[in-house]
Amino acid sequence: MRVPARMRVSSLVRAAARRVDAATPPHRDRAVDALRAGAILGVVLGHWLVTALVADLQTRARPTLRTASPLHFMPWLAPVSWAFQTLAVFFLVGGCVAMRSQLSARARGVAYPRWLRARLSRLSRPTVAVLALWAPAAAALLLTGTDPATVRTLVKLALSPMWFLLVFAALTAATPLLTGLSPLWPLAVVLHVDLLRFGLGAPDWLGWLNLPAGWLVPYALGAAWARGELESRRAGWTLLGGGAAATAALVVWAGYPASMVGVPGAAVSNLDPPTLATVTFGLAQCGLALLLRDRLGRAMRRPLAWAAVALVNLSAMTIFLWHQTALMATTALGLLAGRLPGLHTLPDDLAWVAYRLAWLPVFALALAVCRTAFHGREHGIGPRRSPAARAHRPGDREPGPVPAGEPRVDA
Repeated sequence: MRVPARMRVSSLVRAAARRVDAATPPHRDRAVDALRAGAILGVVLGHWLVTALVADLQTRARPTLRTASPLHFMPWLAPVSWAFQTLAVFFLVGGCVAMRSQLSARARGVAYPRWLRARLSRLSRPTVAVLALWAPAAAALLLTGTDPATVRTLVKLALSPMWFLLVFAALTAATPLLTGLSPLWPLAVVLHVDLLRFGLGAPDWLGWLNLPAGWLVPYALGAAWARGELESRRAGWTLLGGGAAATAALVVWAGYPASMVGVPGAAVSNLDPPTLATVTFGLAQCGLALLLRDRLGRAMRRPLAWAAVALVNLSAMTIFLWHQTALMATTALGLLAGRLPGLHTLPDDLAWVAYRLAWLPVFALALAVCRTAFHGREHGIGPRRSPAARAHRPGDREPGPVPAGEPRVDA
């Protein structure tokens, strides 16, 4: 009797998942990996849902592309940004794992420069690949007569994730200094900067002080988590309740935008640079993450769930850096068929939302192609690497999912 193909595929998937589960060391904190994977996918889906590249096919021989957002035309969709703006959770996990790694390295006598070099190498390698593709691509577009505004739009979207790398690298380097730092200090910086900007008419450039200070808040919380200072559920409830209440007050009474992402044309962005509302919202997210960690840890004991999380973590930087390129590649190729709804049209009604949801699997397929092509750069795998170097597994002691994963400081 022949076994149906679907059953054979299912059996193979389950067998692979069991192998990944068996290869994972028992001491691994699977809840942290699940939070990291969720944060990465939240950022990706958020960008794919609220970033529209509108094509103008009438005014020029070549189509021009400009960015737009459904949140501009339908501001009542702002709660979508609450679900998918998950950077605070990413920084929470990053601070937690970096502090654990630093404490472990210090106990084993690993020098700080070696520890830092190992951690930052996973940030730099995939970044070089993105720059190596987009630098000649932008030049080629300009030389072939593409409108400079379109090129600027594409390059800005492609490279926009890299602001994260600079902030994350700086916070990683400062990890040993965070041993006694309370998150209240950077929170106070953000509070005073916003008071000066919005209350006393200080120049807008002052807001960029919030870029490191704002993301230091969840990063410092992660460091405190690693030191065992946030183990009680009371800490999680305090962060969740206090952060949610403060965010609601800032939006309702202080005039902060309800959207937790930037909206083209808006007078104030909560994310660029971060505002106090973004930071307090991040506190609520961190509290929820801490409350969910035990439940996530139990869920990750299921081989299929853990294998999916491990797969995302092993490609975390590749997914993060290339998801905008996947969106733009799909948009560009789609122009060959004309102005397609949900891909090139103005995001001004619910029909656009429905079409955009239908495009998500296509974006995912394009991202899978990017992942296949550039995943090796994340782990330093090249044609001259030995077979042993290629045999990286999710169960290795130092995982692949950087920026928040443990580095190979003892390799």
